[in-house]
Amino acid sequence: MKKTRFILLLLVVLIISGCASNTTTSNLQKVGLLLEDTIDDKGWNFKGYQGLLKIHSELNVDVYFKEEIDSLPKVLEAVKEYQEQGVNLIFGHGRVYSDYFSEINSKYPDIHFVSFNGTVSGDNVTSLHFNSHAMGFFAGMVAAEMTQSNKIGVIAAFSWQPEIEGFIEGAKFQNNKIDVSVDYVKDWADVDTALHLLAKMHENGIDVYYPAGDGFHIPVIEEIKKNGQFAIGFVSDQSDLGDSTVLTSTVQHVDHLYQVVAERFNRGELDTGNLFYDFEDEVITLGEFSSIIPEEFQAEIHSAIESYVNTGKLPIED
Repeated sequence: MKKTRFILLLLVVLIISGCASNTTTSNLQKVGLLLEDTIDDKGWNFKGYQGLLKIHSELNVDVYFKEEIDSLPKVLEAVKEYQEQGVNLIFGHGRVYSDYFSEINSKYPDIHFVSFNGTVSGDNVTSLHFNSHAMGFFAGMVAAEMTQSNKIGVIAAFSWQPEIEGFIEGAKFQNNKIDVSVDYVKDWADVDTALHLLAKMHENGIDVYYPAGDGFHIPVIEEIKKNGQFAIGFVSDQSDLGDSTVLTSTVQHVDHLYQVVAERFNRGELDTGNLFYDFEDEVITLGEFSSIIPEEFQAEIHSAIESYVNTGKLPIED
């Protein structure tokens, strides 16, 4: 069932107003968010919702969001409604919105459209890209260091995800004897398929996994935990799922990026086109390390990340 929710949330305002900034809005009027799924996924969509709340608290503007907007007709209907409500900055929280916004943006010159991970063009369209190759690389190093079977596995949503190639490169850099298996669910939220792929990998002796899909990653990690094996968390820090299971996580700080984008738009400084963000922008990090990872190796990874931030070069490039 499609839900539309309007966030004025007086209670939330009372709670967070103490830490809200005194920023005076200029270009920014109201903000709308479109989600393919719901905010209850404990992953990507929820992080978009958190980003919207951050804009509300920090910039003191009205914000709206709509869930299950997963087709062009639904996007058109939602954008028209947002326009009538005075929204002039719309986030489409996913790659699919890049195509939708590129198609419709000329009809709404007074609205700036922002999407993720797609290719866009237009005077009022921006696509945000997490440069996730590097985060995958460092996660691959961790997985390759901690495997006991020299077999690790990636259960990804789609082949275009840059972190997958990075993970493979990092694993092979760390351990040239490593065997990396990769399977694709071809959907962000197909838990059954993801668990089926996990079972196949388990039969093949794989003992460290990277479930790179925000809709299925938690059920997969829970099953990995039952098997007494290791996982790399995805999108959020999943260390709370088990210190002896989750070695670390590849974290994308979507909420912070939302605030950065809204502030730039408010100042009239938000660029159009395709913008890229990485570790140096503090929107990508690794999550908390498991206590079972040797401290010496943790220090090695921290040093490698620091070097990457300073030079733009991964260890393999040095």
